[in-house]
Amino acid sequence: MLDTKNFDPREIPIYSIPQAAQYLRLRKDRLRDWVGGWFSKTKADKRFFEPLIKLYHNSFELRPQSKTTLLSFTNLVEAHVLIAIVKAARFDQKQLSTELDYINRHLSTPQLYGGIEFQIEGIALLFERFGQKLAASDREQEARQILATYFDRIVRDEAGLPLKLYPFTKLPGADEPKTVMIDPRISFGRPVLAGTGIPTAMLAERYKAGDSIDELAEDYNCDRLQIEEGIRCELPLVAA
Repeated sequence: MLDTKNFDPREIPIYSIPQAAQYLRLRKDRLRDWVGGWFSKTKADKRFFEPLIKLYHNSFELRPQSKTTLLSFTNLVEAHVLIAIVKAARFDQKQLSTELDYINRHLSTPQLYGGIEFQIEGIALLFERFGQKLAASDREQEARQILATYFDRIVRDEAGLPLKLYPFTKLPGADEPKTVMIDPRISFGRPVLAGTGIPTAMLAERYKAGDSIDELAEDYNCDRLQIEEGIRCELPLVAA
């Protein structure tokens, strides 16, 4: 059994691909490609693309003896950032891989997509390469807003590394409240209602068992919006 008590909780592999995909509003097959690599789907370009996300950074680079692929909190945030890039630049899988390769060659900490260096320097490099193209299509401002909206959901420590994530529970938008929080130090890294520590899985279980939104709001001393967002976090929704 893997002893995790002396490790940074952000690096402990705990999220299965289906769980992580649900929390991020991402297709499971796309996340699976990002963490395991994929073969191109065209006969003219038959090659293997390396994983975009390096599983189990630092102390957990050696994978546990398990057939189940697990992501850490750090990996979860990295996938969140990659979703933002795909949406902002409208990259396909091949383009995303190519541009990340270019950016990584110019960063001192490559592949740490959740870090502040990537947010500042990596994204600047991305706009150096695609800024004119985006501006010509009147999409530069839109692209910058998408990235800003996603990065705003990440809380960082003093070193600029991710500490908390406020995942989207609906379609991403700047006006979506930060109702649900993922913090690897709280509830074993499972989503909770921000400011309360109430696990969203508990709310969803009670709701499925027949409890109403009003009953749950009264029992947990929350408003209806918090309860609704918490339950929505546990429901399948594909948006990326």
